[in-house]
Amino acid sequence: MVRPTDPERSRAFYGEALGLAIYREFGTGPERGTVYFLGGGFLEVSGRSAEPPGPGLQLWLQVPDAEEAHRELVDAGVEVLRPPVREPWGLIEMWITDPDGVRICVVEVPADHPMRYRPGI
Repeated sequence: MVRPTDPERSRAFYGEALGLAIYREFGTGPERGTVYFLGGGFLEVSGRSAEPPGPGLQLWLQVPDAEEAHRELVDAGVEVLRPPVREPWGLIEMWITDPDGVRICVVEVPADHPMRYRPGI
């Protein structure tokens, strides 16, 4: 759950710039809650906070193609802190930030990465 300093701005970021699908909404007005579908989980953006979340809060979003996501995010005006880079551990990671400074790691798991291997499946 994220309690943004400006709920409308954060809904525009998560729903429009990132293109996350809305799972459900509740309440009314600018501080209404919006729950976004993340594939295997959900992100709730609701309420309002006087202060941005602490620097320790980070999100991890997996995408099928980090380079394509990079192009789409740049076109949408999202602040890219670091473009996609293949890390020594084999994941391709890009870092972006939401309007309140929440750092988001956008990750591609390459086809040959051990995270894709499931013994017995």
